[in-house]
Amino acid sequence: MQLARTILTTALLAAFGYTAGAADNAPALLAAGRVDDAINTLRLELSQTPNDAQAHNLPYGEKADASSFFTAAGLAKKVRTEFERAVELDPKNVDARTDLAEFYLEAPGIVGGGQDKARAQAAKLAVLDDAKAHWINGRIAEKKKDLTIAEQEYRAAIRADNGSADSWLNLASFYRHTGRLNDMEKAIDQISAAPIKASVVLVDAAETLVRAGRNFPLAVQLLRRYIASGSPSEDAPTFKAHYLLGTILEKQGDKPGAAQQYSAALTLARNFSRAKDALNRVNR
Repeated sequence: MQLARTILTTALLAAFGYTAGAADNAPALLAAGRVDDAINTLRLELSQTPNDAQAHNLPYGEKADASSFFTAAGLAKKVRTEFERAVELDPKNVDARTDLAEFYLEAPGIVGGGQDKARAQAAKLAVLDDAKAHWINGRIAEKKKDLTIAEQEYRAAIRADNGSADSWLNLASFYRHTGRLNDMEKAIDQISAAPIKASVVLVDAAETLVRAGRNFPLAVQLLRRYIASGSPSEDAPTFKAHYLLGTILEKQGDKPGAAQQYSAALTLARNFSRAKDALNRVNR
């Protein structure tokens, strides 16, 4: 996968002029919205390293996150092919199996989706990562509107994952989807003291609070902790955290604080149009 990251860094940074400070975090460019260009670059890498499971897993996965691709049957079939190929190349790859299970769960049957297929992947995951298996089974139950079983599965995932922050966030997201916002806040409260596998969970938890319109002070606390850690995740580049923090401060009426965060985002990603627009707005 290192070759793919190198290609992303050199090609996309050169194309879009991001500062050198962001060069060690090439996936940040995907977060900036240049998804199609990233996919084209990774297609080149795929042609050069056809046996790299992670390379097959990334490009269409990023497209899925960015554009609700299931409305396009042709692309959805390509996604399925790439995810299935990733699992074929590395059957013990937990991320690949999880992505494939999610595809089967979300995609319509006409392009190869299906809850039975997702459940089969969960069974395979159970021997590799029991927590992920419970999470997939929770998602399946949630899709079936069996909310009692879904909650049981998400809580089983927390136990299987030693109370990790990620598993608490998954439960919090379930509560948000089902309108149980007080329970959502309680679950996110657990994240502050929970074991953290990847720092991106702090940003995701803050986003969950913002989307629900709840507990902005806690969201600010989580984002400041993430920024201060100095260990950004490729899934949540630091400029994104600054931007999100700016939006919260703006909602709270702190325009100077918001402007500071938007400026910090632009220092790291000078072409980030949303931060530019937001900075202009608070400086009027």
